[in-house]
Amino acid sequence: MHSLTLPTPLVSVAWLADHLHHPDLLVLDAHMAPPGSAESGPVRQIPGARRFDFDGEIKDAANPLPHMMPNPAQFERQVRALGVNNDSLIVVYDRLGIFSAARGWWMFRAMGHTQVAVLDGGLPAWQAAGHAVAAPSPYAGATGDFVAAHRPELFCDADAVQRVLTDGSRPVLDARGAERFAGQAAEPRPGVRAGHMPGAVNLPFADLLENGRMKPVAELQAQFAARLAPEAKPVFSCGSGVTACILALGAELAGWQGLTVYDGSWSEWGADLARPVVRDPA
Repeated sequence: MHSLTLPTPLVSVAWLADHLHHPDLLVLDAHMAPPGSAESGPVRQIPGARRFDFDGEIKDAANPLPHMMPNPAQFERQVRALGVNNDSLIVVYDRLGIFSAARGWWMFRAMGHTQVAVLDGGLPAWQAAGHAVAAPSPYAGATGDFVAAHRPELFCDADAVQRVLTDGSRPVLDARGAERFAGQAAEPRPGVRAGHMPGAVNLPFADLLENGRMKPVAELQAQFAARLAPEAKPVFSCGSGVTACILALGAELAGWQGLTVYDGSWSEWGADLARPVVRDPA
């Protein structure tokens, strides 16, 4: 087999179908249902995919916030159990198009793995192209040799966000919808205030998508250029650190560097009465 590399952080269904059986390629199902949603019907996966459950398993279980990033030792142990190797080429997808897959992509990036990409359009695009799906089955193969090379700067905490908002050193982009950002719609998680951080800028993650796929790079560049200087090193927030990673994916595709995701995001900030919250007039 010839050596293979991922062309960009976003790969097409056609690319994946062409390389699905390459021995170094590993497909991960990083699906998470949106908060408050109910899912029905049988679960189907891309054949051979392995379940990367960051919402239920590959997370910091001691943290009361949802699906927070685990420490490097835990991450390493759990992805080795999925057969992930240092030389694995990883394609991450979800069952909604692009919703939670980018979180899986960013988690691997934060652990030093560069050969990882998101499947554009996810499972719906895979099925729409006529490719087969299969019922999930637990991975029972060899343990991988993945070694985490932690990059702590890819995630940050609430204190770091408050510092950059106060000193203006880095812009903060919030991926939630406009009504939630403005404080005109209730938060889906109990005990979380409505509104946004003072000084944050709204860029709803849905604005980067079209029919479950990322918009063309030129359109992504226009979206970010309207909010960021070319040299800006943005921090991304959202409801709980999932769709903020869609902004990170879009910004990387559009050419921005020095990107950071606020892991606790609004589920932490909005519930902490010591943190300032503003609401826009209706």
